[in-house]
Amino acid sequence: MTQAEKPIIIIGSGLAAYTLIREYRKLNTDFPITLVTQESGDFYSKPMLSTAIAGQKSAEQLVTSSGAKMAEQFNLTLHTHATVKKIDPKHQMISVVLSDGQSIDIGYSQLVLALGADQIRVPIDGDASDAIQSVNDLHDYAIFRKQLDGKKKVVILGAGLIGCEFANDLALGGYQVEVIDLADQALSRLLPKPIAQALEQQLSSLGVLWHLGSSIQSISHDGDHLRVSLRNGQSINADLVLSALGLAPRVQLAKEAGIATNRGIIVNRQLETSIQNIYSLGDCAEVEGQVLPYVMPIMQAARTLAMVLAGQDASLVYPAMPVMIKTPALPLIVSPPPIGSSGSWSIKQIDGGMEGLFHNDQAELIGFALAGSATSQRATLTKLLPPILGAS
Repeated sequence: MTQAEKPIIIIGSGLAAYTLIREYRKLNTDFPITLVTQESGDFYSKPMLSTAIAGQKSAEQLVTSSGAKMAEQFNLTLHTHATVKKIDPKHQMISVVLSDGQSIDIGYSQLVLALGADQIRVPIDGDASDAIQSVNDLHDYAIFRKQLDGKKKVVILGAGLIGCEFANDLALGGYQVEVIDLADQALSRLLPKPIAQALEQQLSSLGVLWHLGSSIQSISHDGDHLRVSLRNGQSINADLVLSALGLAPRVQLAKEAGIATNRGIIVNRQLETSIQNIYSLGDCAEVEGQVLPYVMPIMQAARTLAMVLAGQDASLVYPAMPVMIKTPALPLIVSPPPIGSSGSWSIKQIDGGMEGLFHNDQAELIGFALAGSATSQRATLTKLLPPILGAS
């Protein structure tokens, strides 16, 4: 087999991988593509995982297209429940353990790492630390849904985006919810304090209890329940504990292949890594110091990489891309200022909502946070923001 006949290999089957395939097939319908994934290969919306409990949706109901249908629709060779053990850049090969335990080597013309990210786990003392749940994919969600049967009270570790979305969803689903976070407010990396307090109040009205400014010390079995001990001396009884402490890009496979990594897998504006013919996108990729695990950046990167893989000139640009936080108790849309920005927030109450604008020291708008009815201003304000990554 000549190099030109070797397939494009994509590792991963999340939104990044399938969006890339969809965009590439618009440009080239025939070139062979092989997709290797540890999951089932089924297509589903990952953002739905933190909003599906109140609607009593099963894992199966979240699948919009099976792996087999995706393979047929996009003309793919699909290896599911398979693990990539090694990347050999010199010979442009990957070593894969298939679902039946067989080991094979597959050559590639171009390799794409769409590995995703893992939920951050921190060491926690106690004889029940292994009982902490996390939901990072469809399989995790199925387990969590099963664990919820007959339970009443859930403690969530982390008051970030995923933690707040789960808190809202679980409370709407009739569960008692308590949230623990070391920060003194919810969504500390995204919201100014007054809007965070408004969110906390709205979720409190659904029964959510907050333990802010403290962290978990240990988790232990207490009969049929779990006892969560905090560093401030408080303790909480729970039926389940859900960890939502944020995401860590999966970089180990790339590191072992000699690919440059930082927080994520380092790529240039063509999404190419430090090794020729190996690319990366999605939650695992880092572009000019930016790791953006959100839908819109993934879409932008997928369109750019599809063109690159098809032999066209393309360079990644990130316009301003506000993030919608799925907390129906208080709808939120945020475009946070760049980390380390100097400036200040101005907060304005409006009928049915709140508007937060962040101006830098030159009085330029570089971020916003909109709550409730103020979310209607999204399009107008987004036009005023500078791009996250402008044209190079």
